[in-house]
Amino acid sequence: MPGVPPTRFVYLGPEGTFAEEALRTIPAAGRGSRTPARSVPEALDAVRTGDADAALVPLENSIGGQVGVTLDELAEGEPLVITREVVLPVNFVLATRAGVKPDAIDAIAAHPQAAAQCRGWLARNLPDAVVVDVLSNGAAAAAVAGGQYPAAICAPIGATRHRLQVFAEEIGDHPAAVTRFALVSRPGPPPVPTGDDLTSLAVYIAHDRVGALLAVLTELSVRGVNLTRIESRPTGERLGRYVFFLDCSGHVADVRLGEALRGLRRICADVRFLGSYPRVAGDAAAAPATRPPGTADTDFADAEAWLARIRAGEVA
Repeated sequence: MPGVPPTRFVYLGPEGTFAEEALRTIPAAGRGSRTPARSVPEALDAVRTGDADAALVPLENSIGGQVGVTLDELAEGEPLVITREVVLPVNFVLATRAGVKPDAIDAIAAHPQAAAQCRGWLARNLPDAVVVDVLSNGAAAAAVAGGQYPAAICAPIGATRHRLQVFAEEIGDHPAAVTRFALVSRPGPPPVPTGDDLTSLAVYIAHDRVGALLAVLTELSVRGVNLTRIESRPTGERLGRYVFFLDCSGHVADVRLGEALRGLRRICADVRFLGSYPRVAGDAAAAPATRPPGTADTDFADAEAWLARIRAGEVA
């Protein structure tokens, strides 16, 4: 549906999770429908089949690292593209039913990653409480609301959704922790360049070529394209075969990035374009580096005109 704003959104559920909170920061999602999915593959398949216009799924966490299932799903199957990123602070709370006293908190429902990120606070404040693993932060809040456990580690939206009392706020051991989400749609024209964009790629290197990964990085660096993230995932073919996920500063409409993509296409076994989209303001990890001299669009245009004159037999 190129050019048509999405109205039907799906996100990694259940309700009351950081994913829902992140989706609600997108204005169009506030006006459209929002449906939770049971898994990342289910959310992305809803977009592929046309049951949804866009899906919001997690890409990486500043503490836990990459979300492998999201990367795997983007690298395989019918192509999808990222049209927007959302970077959300991870603010865990301890929630209880109204009236629960501290000495009654002997068990805490939590997703394993949430519990790991709150380990220090729990050791200092509730050292005798048993942490019970559940499938998500939303499920933890729902379990407390249903009377299964006295307390849950969850997102603030989970406590609000299930009408729980916030026993303690900001209980995470890493106050600056964030999760980066991607809004994913079916292929279409990318958002217009803003001058501060990211482009994501899945690159399959030629494994029978010495220095293949170095060659990939060289195609970017010689054109002044800053690499802000690189991750590897096994392809599933056999041991030692990987696909590399790259985030680069710039937009596919930029001449320098276009030249780099042509170079990657020539030397790689395969390249999958995963989207060009605005960089979130304040995302220091992806902040654009100083562009080397000679890599502006006008520099490429001047060099092309110069070569054309030479080929035409004119004085260069």
